[in-house]
Amino acid sequence: MDPVRAHKVLVVDDEPLAREGTCLLLQDEPDMQVIGQCSNGSEAIRSILEKKPDLVFLDIKMPRIGGFDVIEAIGPENMPPVVFLTAYDEHAVAAFEVQALDYLLKPIDAKRLKHCLERVRESLRKDEVEMRARQLSQLLDGGADRPSREDRLVVRTAGHVHFLKPAEIAWIEAGGDYVTLHVGERQHLLRDTMLNMEKRLKAHGFRRIHRSLIVNLQFIAELIANESGDYDVILTTGAQLKLSRSYRDELYAALQA
Repeated sequence: MDPVRAHKVLVVDDEPLAREGTCLLLQDEPDMQVIGQCSNGSEAIRSILEKKPDLVFLDIKMPRIGGFDVIEAIGPENMPPVVFLTAYDEHAVAAFEVQALDYLLKPIDAKRLKHCLERVRESLRKDEVEMRARQLSQLLDGGADRPSREDRLVVRTAGHVHFLKPAEIAWIEAGGDYVTLHVGERQHLLRDTMLNMEKRLKAHGFRRIHRSLIVNLQFIAELIANESGDYDVILTTGAQLKLSRSYRDELYAALQA
């Protein structure tokens, strides 16, 4: 008889007892091999990228970087199958059932885990990568009881995942299919559009000053007239940016609000 292929499992939970409990239950499943435990979202991101598990048991509510942040950092298209661990009641997790996503209520019931794993095994056999990615994307977009995605921007660069707060960003400039976020002396390249960035960040005090420039109002030091009679925007960082006439009135109004 051929040996049972063990699926590599990563368990992510900020509660040590809950984490150990999940691992103990999985020990009874011969085709599930726990290859790591993570106590926070940062560890989870690193472990998923490095260990490439076949399955992740992922706690939704964790300090600073929660389960949805982990998925957003990895990218729904690259995320392994997920079983959410949650303390929510049955009504709060209805959205997961509608989208056919697996979840376990804490404390985990052994029978419920076995039922869940049957669904997981079937999904792994079918290798439903595209469907899972679509489901995770819908869940992120739906914002199921999670902090607003506009609260932080996720930027992936050179093997690192950065979580940027809007207040840290001084200005944004367009460049083809990408935008560059200027944060202190650092620059972060993000695949997004200026229109989408404007919509996401307007509530955080950002305004468009040019078709290719968006600024954080908190970083504006002064406006100075240039040789053409128009104005340049001077930031506290020392950057000097062109103010387009078509955006001038809106900027004036925002600065006086």
